[in-house]
This record gives sequence, structure tokens and C-alpha cells, in this order.
Amino acid sequence: MKAALVVPVYQHGEPLADVLAELEPFGLTCFVIDDGSDESTRERLLSLARKHSFVELHRHRRNEGKGVALRTGFRLAAYRGFTHVIHLDADGQHHAPDVRRFLAELERNPDALVVGQPRFDDSIPWNRLYGRQLSRALVWLATLSRAVDDPLIGFRGVPLEPTLALLDRVEMGDRMDFEPELAVRLVWERVPIVNLPTPVTYPRGGHSNFRAIRDDVALAWLYLRLGLGMLKHAPSLLWRRPVRRAAERS
Repeated sequence: MKAALVVPVYQHGEPLADVLAELEPFGLTCFVIDDGSDESTRERLLSLARKHSFVELHRHRRNEGKGVALRTGFRLAAYRGFTHVIHLDADGQHHAPDVRRFLAELERNPDALVVGQPRFDDSIPWNRLYGRQLSRALVWLATLSRAVDDPLIGFRGVPLEPTLALLDRVEMGDRMDFEPELAVRLVWERVPIVNLPTPVTYPRGGHSNFRAIRDDVALAWLYLRLGLGMLKHAPSLLWRRPVRRAAERS
């Protein structure tokens, strides 16, 4: 296994500085994908790339969405010979030291998608918490299982071979709808799922790139399509349920 890091970023230049400082000790190549940030953020990202030799900065000319940024990172990593990526958000909500635990799970289960299983503290807004609960239920319906504990978390370990093979065949969402769709479709592809508990904190004073109307509409349309798609996959899902491996090791 050869793993790299992928961090999509849009207007999060300052919090990314702390994220990169926590990632540097792992000695992994980190592809930072700037998804069309403004000029001041671009300058900050250039400064961070010069400071950290493990960082490779790549830019989209305009904001294309988190899903596009992740796909860019996946393909860059594969082109460079990496077999897996671990991706996390740039805003500091994820516990970056847990990269070590994601690496360990990928070593144990190189064919699996390792999905963060969030352990929220009191910082999570109530509307985000209830929205996630609805997303969980709809994804469980689409997979006829509880294989994916949380479909929205952006902290994951991804096996590139089955993921890119799927992306070459299926057009997926470009924004916040990409991560839940990828998880469901990998379940449909019989890729094993590992759910790894990890702390999630919403930074005080931070801003989110989630746009309530735009992204909620995209997610609603996604879950409708996945629910209908489940009918096609139901026989195989019921006959051979996806493997769900709880990873509680530290």
C-alpha cells in the first residue's frame, strides 16, 4: 500500500495552516486542491506550500465543487503511483492525528473504504445533526444495510483502484452530494466498508461551504435516485449483505 493525503480547500487558508502542521509528521505527500479560492486565500495557500515541502498545491480556475476537487486529488494521486488516499477537510473540524489510525485500517483492509464514524461534541449545530440523521437513514435504505454509518463525513481512506474504475463508468455529483453517492455506489460494487470512530469538532467562528438550498436540493435529488437505484441492486444486496467492520482499535 502506498498512501497520499488529499485536502480540498475553498476559502479556508487560515485553518488549513493548523491542519497541515498536524499532518506534516506523517511524511506523506499531501495534494492540496484549491477549488477556485479568492486571491487572498490563494496567496495564503502558496505561502503554506512553500513552507511545507510535503504539500503539492493544485488549483481549479473557478469553484467547481468539493466532489470535483476530490476527483482531481484521486486522479493526481493515482497518476503519481499511489494506491490509496486519505482525505479530510481543510476547516479543522477533523482530528488530523487520526490519519495514523486510518493508515492502520487501510493496511489491515487494503480493499476497503474506511469511513470516519463521527463522534460529535457540543459544537455541532442542531440543524446539521438532524440533517445528518436523515442522510444516514436514506443511505441505509439505498444500501439495505447500515454498512456506512455516516455518509457525509469528509474524513476517509479510499482505495483508488475500485474508486477510479467506478468514476470512469458513472458520472457523480460535483459538490456535497459526491461523498454520499460514492459511498453508496462502492457498497453496490461490493467494496467492504470499515467505519472508524473519530472526533469531529465544528470550529468556533468558522464558516461552512455547505449552501443550504443548493446542497439540500442536490442531496434530495441524489437520495431519490439512489433509492430508485437500490431496486436494481436489491437482490444482490439482500443475498450478500455488505461487510461492516467496526474499528474501535486506537
